[in-house]
Amino acid sequence: MKTIKNIFGMLAAAAALTACVGDLNVTPIDPNANTVDKVLVNDAALDAYISGVYLGFATSGYYGANGDASISGLDGGASQYIRGLYHHQELTTDESVCGWNDQTIKNFHYMNWTTDDTFIYAFYSRILMQVSVANEFLREIKRLNSDPAVLKRYTDEARVLRALAYYHAIDCFGNVPFSLETSVVGEVPAQKPRKELYDWLEEELVDIIEGNNLPGKDAVVNGHVSMGAAKFLLAKLYLNAEVYTGTAQWEKCADVLKDLMDDGYSLHTESKGGVYSAYQELFLADNDLCTDEIIFAIQQDGVNTTSYGVTNYIIFASTGGEMNPDDMGISSGWGGLRMTPEFYKKFSNSDARKLFYTATQQESIDDIGEFTNGYAFMKFLNRTRDGGYGKEKGFVDTDFPLMRYADVLLMAAECQLHGASIDGLSAFNQVRQRAGLDAVKASDLTADLILDERARELYQECWRRNDLIRFGKFISGYNWQWKGNVQEGKDAESHRVLFPIPDSDRLANSKLEQNEGYK
Repeated sequence: MKTIKNIFGMLAAAAALTACVGDLNVTPIDPNANTVDKVLVNDAALDAYISGVYLGFATSGYYGANGDASISGLDGGASQYIRGLYHHQELTTDESVCGWNDQTIKNFHYMNWTTDDTFIYAFYSRILMQVSVANEFLREIKRLNSDPAVLKRYTDEARVLRALAYYHAIDCFGNVPFSLETSVVGEVPAQKPRKELYDWLEEELVDIIEGNNLPGKDAVVNGHVSMGAAKFLLAKLYLNAEVYTGTAQWEKCADVLKDLMDDGYSLHTESKGGVYSAYQELFLADNDLCTDEIIFAIQQDGVNTTSYGVTNYIIFASTGGEMNPDDMGISSGWGGLRMTPEFYKKFSNSDARKLFYTATQQESIDDIGEFTNGYAFMKFLNRTRDGGYGKEKGFVDTDFPLMRYADVLLMAAECQLHGASIDGLSAFNQVRQRAGLDAVKASDLTADLILDERARELYQECWRRNDLIRFGKFISGYNWQWKGNVQEGKDAESHRVLFPIPDSDRLANSKLEQNEGYK
């Protein structure tokens, strides 16, 4: 990796840390006046310290959108964590194309990326930086002599956030450098094979859940991870076990889901503001109020937490052509993201989740560089449930819901399809009912229906590539416009199910081997 600057954990405490939003608002600790053992003496100080781990998912650095990024040599906007996740999980699929000429951005949709791709390197670096920041927090907190229960909670928060980064690593890269808080600082990390990383993630998340140190749904501080987040992540790991290890774990996944379904979460089915549908309220500037369904979200704030990534990227880049930026709650559009016709056709007119702009767009993408080619998204907005706006129109307040209860219900249906003992059919129909669609019978619950329902429910939420791979539709069996760099779409090379280990990291670390199929 390139030189990592201003890593939060390498300071004695939260140096130069800008506040996360809402309940994560904290005052930075001056590292020149204090040492860790002197300042980390109460919950407020610990909040200040761990907010640096959260902030790495929400911004590009600790100095705002226009300040230096945390990783030197990388563009702050394009290298933001969730924006990188979007590049890898959405632009590689039927859900989204980007028409810009920014370096190699089109190569994601064309499925012809290379081992020296800048955007791949940026996301890979962000993942490993998040691991490093969490590791350093865990090193420092072990030195403290505070309330054991409080320290255990903060410790497990950091462990969940580290597991989240490693989950994205196993999903996108498979075999990655691996380090823990017990690793020697400065030592070149060895590469952990995908199967071994899976085993570690399973053991880590099970240990966190069994430790029961994290708060539940109704006790968690807004913006922090709860026990539900740990369970959700473990369920996702089991859901994709066959992809990651070659051995399916549907019954284990169902057991975790049943546990999570007893934790008090529910679908957000009633529009509270009366302006937007209940579904769209999950993606508005005040979606932090939707704690009934959202299990964990990456917080955004148009004043206190600004970046050119996360929902700021999704909303601004989805706006262009003749679209009215005011409808999106923003000042102007960037004219980048649209969907393929294959994706658009998955929605019936009665589907409440069909939140698209079509008026002055054409359905077919004849020219991928022309924004008016392809229908645009209007799912995420910088508007509030009562019809108002976020705090600013230049940066959005809309949180990014990384984990939702609707996904839990759809995972349950998939587990039932594969023979697990769980009532996935009624769970599946809950999701369809909220969308205004008819319930289905058990005989209708096919793999294709579940995959399409996941597309309709979770689009733009960074799960599409993950789903297509698990259902065997990413490489072949289903094509979309401009897949393989031809308009009608074509099958991709089999090794594209993983991204390459960036050349620059392999040159810096002789312990790393390239993923199969890449030179």
